Amino acid sequence: MKKILVTGGSGLLGSKVVSLAESEYQVIPTHFKDSLFLNSVRLDITNKREVFQNIQRFRPDIVIHAAAETNVDRCEKEKQRAWKTNVEGTSNLAEICGRINAKMIYVSTDYVFDGEKGLYAEEDKPNPVNYYGLTKLKGEELLAKCCEDYIIVRTSVLYGWNPRKLNFATWIIDSLRQNLKIQVVDDHFNSPTLADNLAQALVETLEKGLSGLFHMAGSERISRYDFSVKVAETFDLDTSLIKPIKMNELKAWIAKRPRDSSLNMEKAEKVVKTKFWNVQKNLNIMKIKQK
Repeated sequence: MKKILVTGGSGLLGSKVVSLAESEYQVIPTHFKDSLFLNSVRLDITNKREVFQNIQRFRPDIVIHAAAETNVDRCEKEKQRAWKTNVEGTSNLAEICGRINAKMIYVSTDYVFDGEKGLYAEEDKPNPVNYYGLTKLKGEELLAKCCEDYIIVRTSVLYGWNPRKLNFATWIIDSLRQNLKIQVVDDHFNSPTLADNLAQALVETLEKGLSGLFHMAGSERISRYDFSVKVAETFDLDTSLIKPIKMNELKAWIAKRPRDSSLNMEKAEKVVKTKFWNVQKNLNIMKIKQK
């Protein structure tokens, strides 16, 4: 039985991967602050010595690196912290994986693109417009240098149920259930991705022994506003509480966002059986799994 170590095992995506994979693999979840699993190991990915000791101790066949600082505005404000987590942390893992010949799967982002085009394919040239996107791109480049056997998976707007913190979809649900009015941009386009759906695809990449760069996300290009309305309708919440606003009017943002960072998944769809569903299908799945 192959051994898999998952960073960010208590996070939105990592926890789904752990739950899915543990029936077929020996899974070692890791966490930094809070543990969701009894066998979870505390791991500070920014501490090179700690990373090397744990990887050499467990000798995993595969490392799935789902841990990251994903708060885009925090990355812009706290650049040193973002670099330490997203670049140095990834470098530490990639270096030791390369030394012990472990396969590494790195979860990256649509924010490596500038958003001028949309529906980006793997061969399109990255050009991040914010520090978060830059750090994730640097992580991709370091992984490719350190490891012979790796997968880079770029995804977009991950959402789903997670007890630790809110994501875009659960923030909408939480706000509207409290009858709060919210502003959502209607000129910002992505490919929102149900974490459960991506976790299934990631586990399948292990079974198929794939390598290289893949875009894996929801199948629908949609604005944040239209997505939020679909969330509200699916969960029987008041859509009138959602006010559309333009990106340049939103004062809350510190970092620049790519206008359209939606992803083209034709490459992934040819090699995995997992279906990348549209927004409504994924929201229906999320509703069924409602906490």
